[in-house]
Amino acid sequence: MDPAIDHILGLQAVREKAHIVFDLAKQGLLNHFDYHPDRLDEAVEYVIGVIQRDFGPDRFHEIPPHGRWQHFEVGNVPRIDRLITKWDAAGYDDLEKVRSLLDLFFVSVLLDAGAGDRWRFTEQGTGNVYTRSEGIAVASLYMFLDGDFAGEKGRKDVVSGEALKNITVKTLYKGFQIDEGNPLVGAGARVEILQRLGQSLLDNKDIFGPTGRPGLLVDHLRRNGGNELDYALLWSTLQKLLIPIWPSDRTKIAGTPVGDAWPLSVLAKAESAPSEPAETASIQPFHKLTQWLAYSLKVPFERLLSTTWANAELGTGLPEYRNGGLFVDMGVLTLKPNALEKGLKTSGGALPCFGAGDDEIVEWRAMTVALLDELHKRILDSGKFGNVELTLPQVLEAGSWKGGREIAAQKRPETKCSPILNSGDGTLF
Repeated sequence: MDPAIDHILGLQAVREKAHIVFDLAKQGLLNHFDYHPDRLDEAVEYVIGVIQRDFGPDRFHEIPPHGRWQHFEVGNVPRIDRLITKWDAAGYDDLEKVRSLLDLFFVSVLLDAGAGDRWRFTEQGTGNVYTRSEGIAVASLYMFLDGDFAGEKGRKDVVSGEALKNITVKTLYKGFQIDEGNPLVGAGARVEILQRLGQSLLDNKDIFGPTGRPGLLVDHLRRNGGNELDYALLWSTLQKLLIPIWPSDRTKIAGTPVGDAWPLSVLAKAESAPSEPAETASIQPFHKLTQWLAYSLKVPFERLLSTTWANAELGTGLPEYRNGGLFVDMGVLTLKPNALEKGLKTSGGALPCFGAGDDEIVEWRAMTVALLDELHKRILDSGKFGNVELTLPQVLEAGSWKGGREIAAQKRPETKCSPILNSGDGTLF
């Protein structure tokens, strides 16, 4: 692969480019946002307060990393623990349980890129109603248990490439209880993602076996590492699998798609690294959904196989509307007047709206990645968590993502939505 493309697909470029944008922000050179460093201390204290409230004074070591597992526990129901108990009774060893959890987490995460403000899922048996990421988690779990991702023969609670390749919009509508009164943003696009995932799994039989089972990623990684696995290998494997599944209208470099990576005009104001070619100098990569999947997949390895990870620090903060919304709602970032006017004209409402690939959104996302690093650093420097050195994924889980959701609910109780809207298709955020 072209080294420039390989760099854009890697994790280091996500952080490096975002911090170039951050440096420009400190000079007042952003195109669409103003950065207010005097507001960052208050944002840091707010996030610290959320973490202390929920895990203080002596449970900071219990904070889970940001990932899918805890979404399945919404309503204080240990759904994954119950599933593991069921698999224990069926005689599955720990390796097979991890394979099975990876099956579930793959489809569940890739179905979850923002549900919109109106969609609801009503859990049968309890009547409990769940929304957003937790609702998608529970809905996808029931589809998994019902065999919607498995094919026609054998186990129901397994995933096969062939079943995903042939999944229909009708199946998703039924599983997610979608109708005119209960719409899910980008439902059709989500199905297309699963269909292309199925084909990609089948195209990579050397990793995922003849049936294209996502859970066989366990065996691939362990062949190369035993109980200490390489996060960089996990990442490169996921990129190989997932780059072909994203919508075809995304950014390409020399005809090669590069996924969740976008042209960003403000990068033209920066001095490019001497070794960086012109065609990638203005590209800001994020790979958000793949990063969230990688964070999520790590957890079953750690909890069931006591796996440790080399190079885990390569992962970045996730540039999505909860983390990004935190910095806007706290006044750390404000839209410049022209950008605000444009966004309000697009939305026709009280909140600005932009397309998911618009320069305003890409600049916001780049600043979110860098500000999450700064937030993490200041939290570690605060000395308020004893001898527990919180990782970035823990800060995302217990602090920035949760804090962003809570402040959104306080400021916009009717919708609990982001302070900046995007017209995404359900495959990005």
